[in-house]
Amino acid sequence: MVSSYTPTKEEVVEFYENAIPLITRLVGVNVHLGYWDSADDTSTVQEATDRLTDMMVERLRVGPGSRVLDLGCGLGMPAVRLARTTGATVVGVATSPSLVAEARARAAGEGLTDLVSFEVADALDLPFPDDSFDAVLAIESIVHMPDLPRVFGQLGRVLRDGGRFVLTDFFVKEPPEGRRLAAVEAYRRLALNSELLVVEDYPPLLRSAGFHLTEYLDITRQTDRHHREMVLAVQRQRAELEPVYGPGMLDAFISVFEECLEVGEPGYLLLSAERMAKAGG
Repeated sequence: MVSSYTPTKEEVVEFYENAIPLITRLVGVNVHLGYWDSADDTSTVQEATDRLTDMMVERLRVGPGSRVLDLGCGLGMPAVRLARTTGATVVGVATSPSLVAEARARAAGEGLTDLVSFEVADALDLPFPDDSFDAVLAIESIVHMPDLPRVFGQLGRVLRDGGRFVLTDFFVKEPPEGRRLAAVEAYRRLALNSELLVVEDYPPLLRSAGFHLTEYLDITRQTDRHHREMVLAVQRQRAELEPVYGPGMLDAFISVFEECLEVGEPGYLLLSAERMAKAGG
């Protein structure tokens, strides 16, 4: 882990209440990174973010009759896409009432309220019975959750034996120092991220919650273009954004992302895990 800075749940909620209008203006309604196959890939940000969603959905291995928990549902796009492409029922949760309201509106607009629903809920105390889901999706959400043993424990509780858990997360490639440490800390404060792990931290955390890690992919190279696209979008829209957000905030935004791209931190990974059989099951 990196340092003692940890945002509170209330700060994360406030962050999304305030930041979502800017994020959607810059890169659209998928509130997560995009995946580009190569440097020559001409996909738009929307296409790249949908591609990452699809990669994760494929790993869930769900279909009609399956029940999926979307942990940290954002504006609801991944849940809607998951339900439409697989026929699975999806329950999305977030701590922000505004996010949940927008996600509900999106599901209604897509005509998918029979398959997709959203609730305000805390990952530390999920309001669902044991063994009530076949799979869990967590796109770029656990980075805001400081007590990962408890979060993973809750997921292990609500997930059935053999169920799949697929997540993305930011990580540090090795304990950073100097310029790399400064870049990571500035990024965490900008995005209200909790402490970042190194790769070796994940397997024991997952095992302690009853999960077996089945796949680890470092997709930093395929996703870091997203940050470049955000910087370019700010620069293109600067005249319209400055009266709303102020020049200082925009300068800080650009500076943090450019420095992270320079030092190559933080990294970005995709993990898949499977719920092992529970004792007495």
